[in-house]
Amino acid sequence: MEAYWADICALSLFLATWLIYNLIVERRSTSQPALNRIMHIQRQRWMEQMAARDVRIVDTAITSTLQNGTAFFASTSLLAIGGAATMLRSTDDILRMFSDLPFAATPTRALWDLKVAGLAIIFGYAFFKFAWSYRLFNYSAILIGATPPANSPDAARRLRAARRAGEMNTVAARHFVAGQRAFFFAFAYLGWFLGPFAFMATTILIIYVVYRRQFHSDALAALKPFEDDET
Repeated sequence: MEAYWADICALSLFLATWLIYNLIVERRSTSQPALNRIMHIQRQRWMEQMAARDVRIVDTAITSTLQNGTAFFASTSLLAIGGAATMLRSTDDILRMFSDLPFAATPTRALWDLKVAGLAIIFGYAFFKFAWSYRLFNYSAILIGATPPANSPDAARRLRAARRAGEMNTVAARHFVAGQRAFFFAFAYLGWFLGPFAFMATTILIIYVVYRRQFHSDALAALKPFEDDET
């Protein structure tokens, strides 16, 4: 185990960083909201506007777009899992290649198999998140269809149905974001194939990038309220 202390530290940093970042994004105070949280609010507003429309073609078109994007990432996850399986079948050739690289330490076969298995697990996690998100977006589309028309006399029932569709859409978005986040951290994980210290460096780099996009990006600035916005 002493020979792998650097690898253990790097992997622990990776897992702890991923977990802590998830907690920060989901539980950050409303005084400093993340980009995702603001977009969840916009999803609810979208559904409120949907309930006020007689013709909801635009709403079904948006939902279809969200589903198509989710399906694309789910398919990509399966391809990535297949690529990881190919790496396991070509271990001997890859280890010989690493032995010729001056900047990368040659791992043992057991360590290499562990690294590849971990990569496959990350993409497997992403696939299940995307697949479930796709189904939830489908449920959201059904709930949009179940929302009473704008001329319905029961306005309270229509609003409840719209909020229910908005909540389902928000849950689907959370799973989609979790899968996409796994993709980002998979890039950090690739640094481990170059060595534990490269793994630490790529983990720090990726966490900086994703944190900045959530809390200090131009996309977040675009969602700041204007002076004439309703409070």
